[in-house]
Amino acid sequence: MKVVITGGTGFIGKHLIDYYIAQKASLLVVTRKKQKSSHPLMRYVTWDELEAGAKLLDGVDAIVNLAGETINQRWTEDAKKRIMQSRLDAVARVSSWIENMEKKPVLINASAVGIYGMSETESFIEESEWRKDDFLANVVDEWEAAAEQIPDTRVVLLRLGVVLGKDGGAFPKMIAPFKFGFGGRIGSGTQYMSWIHIDDLCRLIDFCIADGELEGPVNATAPVSISNDEFSRRVAARLGRPNFFPVPAFLIKLMFGEMSQLLLKGQRVLPKAALDRNFHFNYPVMELALMDLLPDGKQGGK
Repeated sequence: MKVVITGGTGFIGKHLIDYYIAQKASLLVVTRKKQKSSHPLMRYVTWDELEAGAKLLDGVDAIVNLAGETINQRWTEDAKKRIMQSRLDAVARVSSWIENMEKKPVLINASAVGIYGMSETESFIEESEWRKDDFLANVVDEWEAAAEQIPDTRVVLLRLGVVLGKDGGAFPKMIAPFKFGFGGRIGSGTQYMSWIHIDDLCRLIDFCIADGELEGPVNATAPVSISNDEFSRRVAARLGRPNFFPVPAFLIKLMFGEMSQLLLKGQRVLPKAALDRNFHFNYPVMELALMDLLPDGKQGGK
């Protein structure tokens, strides 16, 4: 199998590269600047090279588009424009590649559970109505709409929850206060976190590529969401550290501005499409994920 990965130098992309190298797939990893590959199955190519040389895409079975400006920053007006435009630009460039390809690949396009809006009480599946009542929901709406307009192509919209891994993403930052003895819930703690282990995410991406009937929105979340309070208590217990220092909502708002809604509100998102197609999660519940992410238990807090 031959796979193109954009955003391959990020946290998810690096894990996906390792996953496909283990599967002995051929990889084209798209970067801004030319790099030298240290593995015979992988080649780095720039966006400009792919636009100038369509031959590089011969035989490609799938494109995994993970490119886009991080949302983990203060949402100033300039940042909002960059977050939105980076996603639309990436989809437009991927669309132009596909248009010139004789054999159309499947496109796995990153998306986000933020499209459903925030709620402490509702649960959401792929068929749920979603709200365009906040910045992130509007970004995801336009992002998905752009990808769905690509003709003659099977498009999977991978709606990502919080991706948990030892070596990147949100998890190391989330557990850092606990390691120093200052852990606790954020705000009320009742807000739900929809999450997925990085290993399950890589397997789910591969599953979506292999299942020729799977298209449209796919929630990339574990089957069991967890409240922030429960997550805090489980991490503290796993590390053998206190859970006595809740972070008040006003401080989160002061620190992060509008982006604070991601930490204070959240939503419960269920992976109905994946479960209906019999995808098996290795880490369906947080307890199993933490056993892998913090394998030394209390020693991890030393």
